[in-house]
Amino acid sequence: MTMNADNRAGLARSAAFASIATALLLVGLKLWAALQTGSTAMYGSLADTTLDFIASLATLAGVWVAAQPDDRQHRFGHGKAEALAAMFQVVLISISALGLAFRAVGEFIAGSRTEAANDGIIVSGIAMAATLALLAWQKVVIRRTGSIAIATDHVHYQSDLLLNLAVIAALVLDQYAGIAGSDPVFGLIIALWLGWGARKASREAINHLMDREWPEDKKQRFLEVLGRHPELRGLHDLRTRTSGNRDFVQFHVWVDGNMSVTNAHKVMDEIEAKIIAEFPDVEILIHPDPEGLVDEIGMAAEDVLTETSVQRRGSGQPTG
Repeated sequence: MTMNADNRAGLARSAAFASIATALLLVGLKLWAALQTGSTAMYGSLADTTLDFIASLATLAGVWVAAQPDDRQHRFGHGKAEALAAMFQVVLISISALGLAFRAVGEFIAGSRTEAANDGIIVSGIAMAATLALLAWQKVVIRRTGSIAIATDHVHYQSDLLLNLAVIAALVLDQYAGIAGSDPVFGLIIALWLGWGARKASREAINHLMDREWPEDKKQRFLEVLGRHPELRGLHDLRTRTSGNRDFVQFHVWVDGNMSVTNAHKVMDEIEAKIIAEFPDVEILIHPDPEGLVDEIGMAAEDVLTETSVQRRGSGQPTG
């Protein structure tokens, strides 16, 4: 079932508020546990959760701005606000990882030990339960809205599960197994994990900000939909991009040069209807050309519809 923009925005905001509430709960619990245990791993988890709270505020701001209707200054909408919020989160994760790595190295050299391990283990268990509940709701929201800001937040909290497991392992090894240096070692592992997560989370946000083309499989599905229309003789200058949860596509199509403007307009409407049936959130800009006319040069002049048909015939698939 296709959701309208208001419903998508409401779901995204609900996930952002849930993230903020979870982060506030965990900050309070982990601050108490860090003071009780003196654990570098727990301090690392506390730092990450504190930054998660700040990032969740940025997520809320991002999805709120992205949901605003188009205006005279933003005719393509405000969807990139989500990508900006995601990049802000990536910066915070990177800062957290660097700070934790420095602390871990210092604690390892100093030979520090932890205290009151039970408190830290209990708090980490509660944090994992709360995080699992949040992740379940975020997964539902991402599936229904495609929000990049919520998806990046989801990555944070997935990492939190491993962070809390690492804290528990560090406390058990340090306090009960008597393995000196295990706590700062786990703290350094957490820092490296955060850095890797920041690198992965930045990719999609950068792709949105740089107007990267759709993935090849999505573009091929799009061309297959167009190939079902018998009056299309070719297609060139296909351009695609994604902004927030909205897709944009524009292209030139060949039609019979003797077709009237009225009939050409009717064909364009039929094409749009077929596209929207398969890609309900896409915004479409079509430029009809007489068959054989190409005013562009380079890749913009390539007839991608014919190329797709040739590829499909070569693979034995029906061409429409």
